[in-house]
Amino acid sequence: MKKIAFLAIAFLAAGALIAQEQSSSRESSSLSDPDPSIIGNESASQALREVSVDRFEREGSWTVHISPDYGVITGRLFDGAPDEKEPLDDADNKEAEDTKVLGLKVEFFKRGVNSFYIRSMRPIPIEGVTKTVSVWIAGRNQNHTLTLLLQDYFGNNFELYVGNLAFSGWKKLTVAIPPTPDGVHGIIQTSAYNGDRPGVRILGFRVDCDPMAARGSYYMYLDDMRAVTDLYDMENRDEDDPKDNW
Repeated sequence: MKKIAFLAIAFLAAGALIAQEQSSSRESSSLSDPDPSIIGNESASQALREVSVDRFEREGSWTVHISPDYGVITGRLFDGAPDEKEPLDDADNKEAEDTKVLGLKVEFFKRGVNSFYIRSMRPIPIEGVTKTVSVWIAGRNQNHTLTLLLQDYFGNNFELYVGNLAFSGWKKLTVAIPPTPDGVHGIIQTSAYNGDRPGVRILGFRVDCDPMAARGSYYMYLDDMRAVTDLYDMENRDEDDPKDNW
């Protein structure tokens, strides 16, 4: 009898451990690859589209900066692309050129708490209500962190942590755009009182350096920034409905 009770307890403990590991795995997966269909979804009607934000194909469209006290930074385009990058299902951009990546070289003067910036020459608008933003990164396995810089509908600046760059090769990093809890606070993407074109604007990225790894030369590459956005309100607007922009 004692043996049976012991086996029953062992099976229950094993089941609880497996359930905990599965739950932890699902949570980890959701953080690294968020599901855009459930982010801020308050309606049964959505029109989710994956759109291209920038493919890093135009020389001079991005600038790079680091404090001159900490180092020198250079940015330029290179031929290449991640092998695992999936094609974009977007009829308007299928023929767009996609052969370049943006490369950065940072030459640090000294170790310390410092950051460098990758900024678009002009803010890049994303129409609709943006759910996620993704970008392919070759981080060269350094313990630096990537942050997305953006503006909301009213021009307020926000920063969103994207991920750690401690990996080898190319990796797609994805960040979820948190919905506003009340339409007043947080990242506001649409307003019934101010026009009819919802969306956010991408300003660029900031890389916060690990003080111990910020030495010598550091190389980093970016490619194919995309967004998953909800275009339901824009696609289902009547053609004869006047626009609130006068």
